[in-house]
Amino acid sequence: MAWLLLIVGGLFEVGFTTSLRFVEGFRNLHWTLAFLASVTLSMVLLERAARTIPMGTAYAVWGGIGAVGTVAVGMAFFDEPTTTIRLLLILAIVAAIAALKLTA
Repeated sequence: MAWLLLIVGGLFEVGFTTSLRFVEGFRNLHWTLAFLASVTLSMVLLERAARTIPMGTAYAVWGGIGAVGTVAVGMAFFDEPTTTIRLLLILAIVAAIAALKLTA
């Protein structure tokens, strides 16, 4: 269950980083509320997962999910570069996350 909470928390991290793109100095109320809800849920789920999963592992996995997810959103929706080296580096992050899960 802790791993599921951690994965969902990582997905909410993608939500808050994506929302942050649109807050316009926190003047855009809709996106500001989405940002605040996402960051709150993300942190709560990370904290709950870290009660069972070692904190270093939990944080690395949570951050990795957020980083990979945010890069993927950028590539899919915001025309960020999709180069071979970027894709290989993302694959390396995913491999590191999988390895951490296997060793936890």
